[in-house]
Amino acid sequence: MKKIDGLDCILLVDDDHATNFINSMIIKRAQLDVHVQVVTNGQEALDYLTGTGDFANNTNYILPGIVFLDINMPAMNGWEFLDEYHKLPEEKKAGIVIAMLTTSLNPDDERKANGIDDIRGFLNKPLTVEKLLEVIERFFPNKVLAEVI
Repeated sequence: MKKIDGLDCILLVDDDHATNFINSMIIKRAQLDVHVQVVTNGQEALDYLTGTGDFANNTNYILPGIVFLDINMPAMNGWEFLDEYHKLPEEKKAGIVIAMLTTSLNPDDERKANGIDDIRGFLNKPLTVEKLLEVIERFFPNKVLAEVI
């Protein structure tokens, strides 16, 4: 297992339970020593980041280093989440890498994502170990703290 400086948690934001399960397994297969937090829509993601709603009494809150964000979700979709995320205080966003992870093949979605400063990557599903490691190498270079046994 690898411990990465600044990557104690990965937040998966997707309404599809099977996708969240698979993505969790991909992260495990990458042998990362990281907490994986799963939420099913943008509002739950905001609640996690702000310690409100279902996460109001969470004493084990871990700020995510990476958020993998789906676009199409009920309650609050990825775009709506980003509108609200942008309004958060900087300390709630510090060091967080947001990567859109979507099945969308619409080039307008990728163009829109590329125009939003808070989005650092646009990936097509499925998540793979290779895609995950590319994100880590790009945004957490030379940050391996230790091999955890």
